[in-house]
Amino acid sequence: MDPNDPHWDKRGALYVPSGQGPTVWAVGDVYTIKATGAQTNGGLGFIEATVPAGGGPQAHAHTEQEETFYILDGELEFLDGDHIFTAVAGDFIHVPRGVRHRFTNKGNHAAKMIFMFTPPGPEQIIADYAQPVRPGEAPPQIDDEQIARYEEMVRLTKVINLPEPS
Repeated sequence: MDPNDPHWDKRGALYVPSGQGPTVWAVGDVYTIKATGAQTNGGLGFIEATVPAGGGPQAHAHTEQEETFYILDGELEFLDGDHIFTAVAGDFIHVPRGVRHRFTNKGNHAAKMIFMFTPPGPEQIIADYAQPVRPGEAPPQIDDEQIARYEEMVRLTKVINLPEPS
């Protein structure tokens, strides 16, 4: 193998600068889609999330994707099946498909994390169906239009919304 072969000069990295990427409100959280399956040759979907106090989705399970989280700042309560734990900055969580999970910010301040879907798909549906953020504004109150968008995202991603464990 010749290290001077021009083949090694080929470019192909996906570079998304800080603050860039479609940014949407999803269940009151702020998601910036950093990479979609189309951009990663079907490798993964990657999202940067800010979860306000009280924020996070209801318990659910993915039927077709695994979901992986890395906490950047703050703390989030996670549900894993029937077990609840608190994840803090630097913690890594991987949720296999078919496992009931959710995260909730029980703190006073916003938490930041990155998460990814493998295989990709939900990140594009979120980008397409969640409401685009309007800079300088708080997320709007949940209304019938947002509920309809959310229900369509659930249908398209084949997510199963589940109750909290008893």
